[in-house]
Amino acid sequence: MGRVSQAQARENRERVVEAAGRLFRERGVDAVSVADVMAEAGLTHGGFYKQFASKEALVAEAVQTTFAQQRAERANTALSTFFDDYLSPAHRDRPGAGCSAVALAPDVAREPADAAARANFTDAIGRYARWLAGDEGEDLVTLSLLVGAVTLARATAGAPVSDRILAAAREALTEPRP
Repeated sequence: MGRVSQAQARENRERVVEAAGRLFRERGVDAVSVADVMAEAGLTHGGFYKQFASKEALVAEAVQTTFAQQRAERANTALSTFFDDYLSPAHRDRPGAGCSAVALAPDVAREPADAAARANFTDAIGRYARWLAGDEGEDLVTLSLLVGAVTLARATAGAPVSDRILAAAREALTEPRP
């Protein structure tokens, strides 16, 4: 088999990063192997190291890419619509397509302080908090409420308290703050 074109190589890399981001959010980084990612992307395991130096390099890129995709998706979304979508059972029940902050925080927290994945995650959290605040700096309280609510709702999915957590967070976000 001949070499792939640069365009095909870029497309393959994007497929790998997209598959990794989805699988890492669904299962967690440690539960996903390079072979799992490559199979999900429809590529051979041997091709991985032509694209990435290590799984850690893939994790760092997947963190950056999933947050960038989510930024693009919410760019022109009103906050009230965003809150309703974010704090919904549909979002709770689809971690592979859901918020990277919720799904990846536990894995990133286990990374060394100087890991690229941690740096990318930290940068993305800052951007997220600034987007929530608009022109007023950072809104870490709202971000923490959103991420915490979905985390707890996922951990209690199937029990009535799960829906109550999402509803309570939506209510807290619609009440005026002092």
